[in-house]
Amino acid sequence: MFESILSNYSSFSCRWTPVGLIGVRAHGGALTQLLFMHDEPATAVSAPGSPLIDEAFRQLDAWFTGRLREFSLPIADAESVFARRVREVMAGIPYGRTVSYGELAASIGSPGAARAAGAACARNPLPIIVPCHRVVAAGGRIGGYRGGTEMKRWLLDFERGNCR
Repeated sequence: MFESILSNYSSFSCRWTPVGLIGVRAHGGALTQLLFMHDEPATAVSAPGSPLIDEAFRQLDAWFTGRLREFSLPIADAESVFARRVREVMAGIPYGRTVSYGELAASIGSPGAARAAGAACARNPLPIIVPCHRVVAAGGRIGGYRGGTEMKRWLLDFERGNCR
């Protein structure tokens, strides 16, 4: 009974990582958001009683040390079928590899929807966990990223360095 009551509440925590302060939010037993806290106060906060968020940070810690390549966390549903399909493809991009927005669109059966796929990547609420940083512009150009292009470049270089 208490578990079902608690699942109606959101929880949030933020911690320092190699790319700065990251916040993670969960609601209803699923992760809903990963935030890059660039413009927030430089303090780590934690809401008590959040085993899912604790597990998310355990997996993030393992990812940042190169011990984890794929996350296994419950995530909230995407806002549309298209976004859900984009998210599924992003989650399947191998660690250390990239695909273009056009390739991503083609892989979900919408070869002319590279811009829409890019927009879905930009709205990804769980960067790193759902690895939108592995989607690049045509010709291998870096493209945009919520955390900034320098962070995207760092994440890609980090993964490539761990694949050796």
